[in-house]
Amino acid sequence: MLPFRVTCEGGCGGIPFDRLLIGQAFPMTVHTFHLANTSVLTTAKSIIGGPTASTVPGLQHAECMWTMKLGVPVVSPRRLQLQRFAMFASWDDEAAIDHFLANDPLGKKLAKGWHVRLDFIRRWGHITEFDGLPASTGESDPTAPVVAVTLARLKLPQLPRFIKWGKPVECLVRDDPGAVVALAATRPHRTVSTFTVWNSQQAMVDMVRGHADMPEPDRHATAMVERDRKDFHFEFTTLRFRPISEHGTWEGRTNLIPQPA
Repeated sequence: MLPFRVTCEGGCGGIPFDRLLIGQAFPMTVHTFHLANTSVLTTAKSIIGGPTASTVPGLQHAECMWTMKLGVPVVSPRRLQLQRFAMFASWDDEAAIDHFLANDPLGKKLAKGWHVRLDFIRRWGHITEFDGLPASTGESDPTAPVVAVTLARLKLPQLPRFIKWGKPVECLVRDDPGAVVALAATRPHRTVSTFTVWNSQQAMVDMVRGHADMPEPDRHATAMVERDRKDFHFEFTTLRFRPISEHGTWEGRTNLIPQPA
């Protein structure tokens, strides 16, 4: 069971508003997105037999993948970045994340990379492993930085259509000045994900709705019309988050998350 946010006139007995569940304190799920340079062997082992709730204390679910560069040819080394590992995960609390990074063999390798801790805001669509999340936790600041994660289980016969309609969207997101980090990730043979960090929630919404100040700004909206006509996936979700904190470095960079205006 997951908590939802409520509003209390004059406070709620000292319990933070985001820790309330029908009048009682309840810990919020924390999500993370990790990026790290690893070996091909580590990537393969983690994809085949990665961390699970039964093997890692406090872990609820993890998606282990390798990264892909957006907008590059389908058959390209930049699509098969087997030494660049990505993991999207949900946790009971931040203490579980710290324990994993300090004690788990995979966690120790991820601790040498970069990760961001995330507070859930909004969900569209359906992925079995994340269906416990509510549709929304309430209003959020459109000017604040936001992180978006998409996760899809692809219908393999629809792969040619997915590539045809998805490639222009990849280029749109990659080139949008409001996106400060934009990459994709995958795991054979059906899972595809994107991870983007935006200067503001409004910049992301403008891209989605075709209002970005860019050439052919309706590429995303057009692809969504085609998806609604005949779905590319048998499961798909877009999850939006508020960044809590970031840790480590990625590609020599720190402070990937913009500071609120």
